[in-house]
Amino acid sequence: MNDLDDRFLTRNGLAARQLASLLMHHELDTRLPRVRDFAEQLGCGNGTVQAALRLLEESGAIVTSARGHLGTFLVRSDRTVLWRLSGLGTLLAAMPLPYSRRYEGLATGLRGAFEESGAPFAVTFMRGAGARTAALLEGKVDMVVLSRFAADQLIAEHPVELVADLGPATYVGAHGMLVRRGVDTDTPGLRVAIDHSSQDLRMLVERVFAGREDIEWKEASYMQLHDLFAQGEVDATVWNLDEARGRIGQGVEVRPLGDEVTRELALRNSSAAVICRVDGARTSTAVRAALDLSLVTRIQAEVLRSERLPSY
Repeated sequence: MNDLDDRFLTRNGLAARQLASLLMHHELDTRLPRVRDFAEQLGCGNGTVQAALRLLEESGAIVTSARGHLGTFLVRSDRTVLWRLSGLGTLLAAMPLPYSRRYEGLATGLRGAFEESGAPFAVTFMRGAGARTAALLEGKVDMVVLSRFAADQLIAEHPVELVADLGPATYVGAHGMLVRRGVDTDTPGLRVAIDHSSQDLRMLVERVFAGREDIEWKEASYMQLHDLFAQGEVDATVWNLDEARGRIGQGVEVRPLGDEVTRELALRNSSAAVICRVDGARTSTAVRAALDLSLVTRIQAEVLRSERLPSY
């Protein structure tokens, strides 16, 4: 196998690595693109493509069958070998801290989907979509999990792209306004907790209280909310109810978010999204191909229903 690995460092081997990425999720018993189509896509000659395909067959990554005028068909493939030969390595995802069962289910679902596809996967946990995106831009992680709401904002500001949207209630269940019992939110000088490290919550709370110049802003994280409300240091905030449940005392009531715009923002905030760097085309393609979104959401739902133990 060492001799074969050395051959993958040649020009033909480089083409074989690129082909491995393209073939990783090619459906079995379907016709492969023509050699000249591969050559055009890879920017090399037909002979190089033919040699690369032979290398992949000799490595046990694929088995093909020539069927005359019908073309060449992919009979068998080993996704684990294809992934290794592609040189992509272990995909590292940055996710929010797993403080809710929903996040645990999401991490478990992502791991399950990548394992099913034969892609090595690891996860690191970081608080704040901005911090996770900075790690992505610095090349420390390969992908970031965040809300679709935050993803849209960051895509507009940075060279990152959306590679998956898992749909409503995959990131958080709902948001609501938390108000200290007996407090009128129209009261001048209302003390509102805000977490600037969270792109989602900052935008939501600013939208809910837009136009209020009398607000006294209080910087706070979800871990501080219980004490801040209990000690009477804050009057209100907008928060992820997955986090708030069980952490906020009896003296706090949950109120629905108001206008249609805020509800639409909260809906986008509830959807989990995955982003990658724009210049990481091979990674983005591999992630799109590897992620079976229905499998991710099914596993997440099983964790939420306590039918599966979290594993990430």
